[in-house]
Amino acid sequence: MKTVVLGSGGWGTALSQVLCDNGHDVTLWSHNPDKAAAMAESRENPLLPGVRLPDALHITGDLACLEGAEMVVCASPSFAVRQTGRKAAPYLRPETVLVSVSKGIERDTNLRMSQILQEETKNICKVVALSGPSHAEEVGVRMPTGCVSACMDRAAARFVQDAFMNDYFRVYTSYDIVGVELSGALKNVVALSCGICSGLGYQDNTKALLMTRAMAEMTRLGEQLGGTRRTFGGLAGMGDLIVTCTSMHSRNNRAGILIGEGKSVQEAMDQVGAVVEGYYAAESVHQLSQNEGVEMPICECVYKILYHGMKARDAVGELMGRAKKDELLERTWM
Repeated sequence: MKTVVLGSGGWGTALSQVLCDNGHDVTLWSHNPDKAAAMAESRENPLLPGVRLPDALHITGDLACLEGAEMVVCASPSFAVRQTGRKAAPYLRPETVLVSVSKGIERDTNLRMSQILQEETKNICKVVALSGPSHAEEVGVRMPTGCVSACMDRAAARFVQDAFMNDYFRVYTSYDIVGVELSGALKNVVALSCGICSGLGYQDNTKALLMTRAMAEMTRLGEQLGGTRRTFGGLAGMGDLIVTCTSMHSRNNRAGILIGEGKSVQEAMDQVGAVVEGYYAAESVHQLSQNEGVEMPICECVYKILYHGMKARDAVGELMGRAKKDELLERTWM
């Protein structure tokens, strides 16, 4: 099957390898022609050191590669998804399957990535979200990994499952694209908060408390927006939350550690040196929770730290000093 992956970051590159391993005709597109040329020559992406790219993988900076593609994977950073979708739209056909693997919520519009792609492509083709606990660095060396292919159209979800699944990349299907995409975006905010806790010197008890109560917040907002509760306890929800909050592969976790250690937000993001999706998602989550009337105290504290200069230790004090709650009464969750 002719497949194009749009976005030559670590995740797009790792997924290109998965698709090549499965025997597809794969082209990896970069918005930077010089980067594309360098990768084509070296057969390596600097973001995945030590991972040799398959000889069969085509690498280009020319969007004409989209001509005739049966599946197109959008792997751009969340802030670039709209622009990428707009560029790709003229090449798409009704029978093309468009796969969104970016995790985030668009600033101000608060749209999920699949909704942005649907807007920019005028719904010309089916859009499927592929998400889960999946560090590119580990997929690149073929470590066993699981993701969820989500779409209201079950045939489209299964099409993507068949395209990606192999002996090290297991894919489940789901109809709950809302919950799957929201899980992927919200967990980045929580990973920042876990990193901040580590930077402050807090350890396992604190992080377990934080992750569990943050999952309650994620589920509450997700259900309000049309997601299914079970999704948040599955691979795309709890699975992705665990891997992002506990690994140094996570840029959000690393940025949070630096903030907890006393770096400014900008210094932390500069030092990480790559897109910290949780920074952008925190503002969108704040807007969504306010608009929907959903209480999200942990995410709200992260928003205040990132955008209003709240001290991290003050945020801990605010959260720990909240009124007594009953864990099983959802309307009074922390």
